[in-house]
Amino acid sequence: MEVGVLALQGDFAEHIAVLKRLGVTGREIRLPEQLENINGLIIPGGESTTLSRLMSIYSMREPIEQMSRQGKAIWGTCAGMIMVAQEITEEDPVPLKLMDIGVLRNGFGRQVDSFEQDLQVIDLGPAPFHGVFIRAPVITRVGREVKVMATLPDGQPVAVRQGNLLATSFHPELTADNRLHQYFLDLIPQESSPSA
Repeated sequence: MEVGVLALQGDFAEHIAVLKRLGVTGREIRLPEQLENINGLIIPGGESTTLSRLMSIYSMREPIEQMSRQGKAIWGTCAGMIMVAQEITEEDPVPLKLMDIGVLRNGFGRQVDSFEQDLQVIDLGPAPFHGVFIRAPVITRVGREVKVMATLPDGQPVAVRQGNLLATSFHPELTADNRLHQYFLDLIPQESSPSA
């Protein structure tokens, strides 16, 4: 199994390190043709407007949308969640419109407002998952087919899933807890192969 991590900008190296701990090959993706032989894709955190523009410059949008239509697993973390959203509150960046959610950029505040919170994540068992929120986006709307996997104590959703799509407001790659990455890997069909 090979999982791609979009490496145009942001903390892609941290995701690749977690995949390696799980015994999975993580491949840095910078060009559209590199998407052809991967089983799933992680869109990491970073700066969403820069990420959006680079995705357009390098013609990555259509191939990623095609991956989603083919049922391949795609996970957006922080800025990546903004990119997979159906709509955002601003005109820029332009999201991929893959998941039926609305998102507000930097909804929890700026860098100085970053925080950490233990979360109960559905499907990960009783042990809490330590969420690291850095200039995190807020989910403003959840579609009918979207499953809320984790919320803050006030009920604000911070992890959601829709079929083969996963999105988190926080940065699981910045902790030693591999469970969300393993959950994402489990979304990839076992029969999936690079040539599929």
